[in-house]
Amino acid sequence: MLSKEELYNLRRSYTKSELKVSSVNLNPFIQFEKWFDEAIKAEMLEPNAMVLSTVSNENKPSSRVLLLKKLDDKGFIFFTNYESRKGNEIANNPNASLLFYWDQLERQIRIEGIIEKITFEESDDYFQTRPYTSRIGAWASKQSQLLKSRTILVKDAAFLMAKYKTHVPLPPFWGGYRLIPTAIEFWQGRDSRLHDRIKYELIENEWQICRLYP
Repeated sequence: MLSKEELYNLRRSYTKSELKVSSVNLNPFIQFEKWFDEAIKAEMLEPNAMVLSTVSNENKPSSRVLLLKKLDDKGFIFFTNYESRKGNEIANNPNASLLFYWDQLERQIRIEGIIEKITFEESDDYFQTRPYTSRIGAWASKQSQLLKSRTILVKDAAFLMAKYKTHVPLPPFWGGYRLIPTAIEFWQGRDSRLHDRIKYELIENEWQICRLYP
């Protein structure tokens, strides 16, 4: 087990950049795209990886990493099984948050908002671009349910490959969600833990910008 001294000494200084209210774009989506482009140029392993946090009926939070697949003028779009744990929690409580963390750039972005389903057509358009085996996997996985043996999953996938040799239809239980943000915070690590935090908050359909204490 790690000693407390080992954990206490795990630290680094953040010195790569700064963030000013005067330098950010008035539109948080444009500011996000700017930082996202820089994350891609930094050749990060998964620049579109993000943590989605949802809440159960018992007010218990749960988080998992998934991938951003589209950004439009309404919000942030991802895809999953509607019958998964996250799908059930979203159905019961659409309030959720996203977190992007880019350690190479010493940055994170926190996004809070309301989740809605996208249309069947939008989901199908994306689904048909996925690799064949990924489309089969969407059908085979009863996501978040108990699986007694991996062999069962492999056999189910083989059966589906025989059934859908070429065209794989969109499963009725699988598709996209859009998180429509009400608040977006950009965090830039700074020296001595005096970090920059710039928050956008949607108030009466207008984005208001402020600086927060680190």
